[in-house]
Amino acid sequence: MPAEGVLGVGDLPEAVARIGLRPGDPVFVGPDGMIDAGLLDFVRSKEFRNLEPESKRNYATDIRLLLEFLSSRGVPWCQASERDLADYRDWRCSAPANPGRIGGTKWNREGAAFTKLFRWAKVSPLPVDLSRREDRAPDSVSARVSWLTPRTWALWSDIGLRGHAAGGGAAPGWDARTELRNTSFVQLLLSSGLRRQEGGSLLTFEVPTQRLRSGRYCHGRVAGAVTRSKCGRVFYASVDAVGQVEAYVASERAWAVRRAQAAGRYERLPEIRLLTKVTRGPKPKVEWVDRDGVAGGRELGLLGWRERQWLFLNGPEGPEPAWLWLTEQGLPMLPGRWNGVFRSANLRCDEVLLAPVERVVKRELRLAEVRGKSPYATPHAARHSFALYMLIVLNQLMETRYGLTAADRRDFALLFGDPWWLVKTLLGHADVEVTKRHYLASVGHLQLESILATAEITDGQGAVGGEGIDDVFTRLARETAGTQDVDTLLGVSG
Repeated sequence: MPAEGVLGVGDLPEAVARIGLRPGDPVFVGPDGMIDAGLLDFVRSKEFRNLEPESKRNYATDIRLLLEFLSSRGVPWCQASERDLADYRDWRCSAPANPGRIGGTKWNREGAAFTKLFRWAKVSPLPVDLSRREDRAPDSVSARVSWLTPRTWALWSDIGLRGHAAGGGAAPGWDARTELRNTSFVQLLLSSGLRRQEGGSLLTFEVPTQRLRSGRYCHGRVAGAVTRSKCGRVFYASVDAVGQVEAYVASERAWAVRRAQAAGRYERLPEIRLLTKVTRGPKPKVEWVDRDGVAGGRELGLLGWRERQWLFLNGPEGPEPAWLWLTEQGLPMLPGRWNGVFRSANLRCDEVLLAPVERVVKRELRLAEVRGKSPYATPHAARHSFALYMLIVLNQLMETRYGLTAADRRDFALLFGDPWWLVKTLLGHADVEVTKRHYLASVGHLQLESILATAEITDGQGAVGGEGIDDVFTRLARETAGTQDVDTLLGVSG
């Protein structure tokens, strides 16, 4: 059992210092304003510390809700029973009186958090155990896939990130101070399929510069420490997306750095590692000197996002961050903050495209026809959209441009892999079945091979006979759930 006892909120700094919590780690405060010392011990345990930052935030939120439920019953969390957890699950998932019921996927995530907590505390019998079939939700789905077609991403970016009005053109009073940064980040994710943390923790010298032979794509390498699988991989980004990132570096970013230097912000940072050397090769390494003159070094692929924000380069006007994406204050913009950028863009799309009476209702409670009027995007939706786009393009290349027969296609797949395998490689999945199940299963029933057999494109410029790529995306948007397209948003019938 964990150590018993509670601490007052006023004791929080001492408690945090005592157990060595890091900034951003959650601290559980009960409804009575007291801190549970046992839960603080859980936060410092290896079971919790080894989780990814996003998982820590999610688990902390899930556990907090359970604690409030148990507290309302007067039940200490370490004495919770199977009946308590069954009642809680019923309220969360099934109770008609609960207006915010959750689905099976969400319950399985919460159940995993509770299982980890109760196992660590050695509660017996376990009130919930996700390894038991009866404790898992039968209606769980692999992933919530959200796609926006290329035209819809353009509409979302124009309105949400560039401040355009519904008819086009910037709206009066639009503040464009971070417009180039935000649009560059979105375009990079859309053209590369990087996750938010992978793209959000890039360093300036990790931006792809080496072009492929065709000249339309550049390739770079994402560090293993910032990926979910902890395995580095090569990624590809379009020349246009890279060019937009370079424009951001030379303008908005440079201006933010100069202002931060003039204000002395970098001198006041608690940690700075000034890079003295960056090696190249299969396993590049960085070397640095800290404020105290102590030299250090590490393989670049082993540096997580926390350490990366401490890396600085010696610029013409003094030290400047090696971190690519900066806030207006010239400080590293941590990956989690991109959620706020996307949220603001979604709200602006609602403001421009929906009537006031339609905006009053929360998105999840809106009627389908109202929800479909305004595009909604998340950082991970960019990855989903990249996967769908590449699947369509690769099918197109194999079936039309290369003129492969069914027999040729089988031989090609044996040698190089089919489009599913290629997309799996681009996304960095370990198994092609993960790609099919998590990202593209929603279009499996459409028999993409037959749909795309008549789709013909030339360098993305449109059709040369039959459907163009925009027509294929429009058809997918009409026939599948979760795909947003301009024609649907604007009420254009096919």
